[in-house]
Amino acid sequence: MHQVARIAAAISTALVFGTTAAADNFFFSTGFNPDGKIATLSRPASPGVLQTETADDFILGQQTSIDHASFIGLLPSGTPLSSVNRVEIEFYHVFPADSAPPSGNVPSRMNSPADVEIGSATRDSMDGSLSVIPAILNPTFSVLNSVVNGINKKPNQTTLGEGPVTGEEVLFNVAFNTPVLLPGDHYFFRPEVQLANGNFLWLSAPKPIVAPGTPLSTDLQAWIRNDNLAPDWLRIGTDIVGGATPPTFNMEFSLSGEVVPEPTTVGLLGLGLLGLGLARRLGPSHP
Repeated sequence: MHQVARIAAAISTALVFGTTAAADNFFFSTGFNPDGKIATLSRPASPGVLQTETADDFILGQQTSIDHASFIGLLPSGTPLSSVNRVEIEFYHVFPADSAPPSGNVPSRMNSPADVEIGSATRDSMDGSLSVIPAILNPTFSVLNSVVNGINKKPNQTTLGEGPVTGEEVLFNVAFNTPVLLPGDHYFFRPEVQLANGNFLWLSAPKPIVAPGTPLSTDLQAWIRNDNLAPDWLRIGTDIVGGATPPTFNMEFSLSGEVVPEPTTVGLLGLGLLGLGLARRLGPSHP
């Protein structure tokens, strides 16, 4: 029995020390430099108010624990930071994961966010799963175009946008009190902000991503939807703004955390040999 216990302890040691590599830091950003091209609504539902979601993509090369995020947007001019009532963050797979077949209500779902979020990855200031510190970067920041209400099913999806808007440029620093653990894959990041009065508009970032941002091998464009369009999404540039040469947009955000190492080949081989030794010492089973 003591020998069996020693072998079991050796297997446990291998699990702890032999199957992991040193963790690496993870960091992604679209550049911390809004380009002033567009600002789009992203807010949770409230009485008499439709939920509207804007989402942009990022890539994880391997399993990662994400513990911080940031994003930059506009608040109405003169809005005190104390008016921020709620911040919610969701993550989505890329369609067609977590999705029903296309409804036909939008021009395309290729490379859109999925129908539904990754439930285990949702973090919300309302339930204490995230903490947020907003900070004003610029009391007056202007963008050339916006999308707030013009989010329509086809054939009325192209509105050209709703025109210029000016407001306070605000950075939201978010700490996930429970880190978000995601395997390596392509995802969409979706922040929402609820204000006591007025709307939060998420600011666009340069596309393609430029320094000091983190370039993506496949950089998808930003998408938007409201409760009237869900579960579908529209491309902010291609579908809503449109035009002879439709623009495409990134949104301003960053993510950081730690890569979670996968089991190493050496560690797995060691577990196999330890298991074989345990089987031999236990001998054949008897009725």
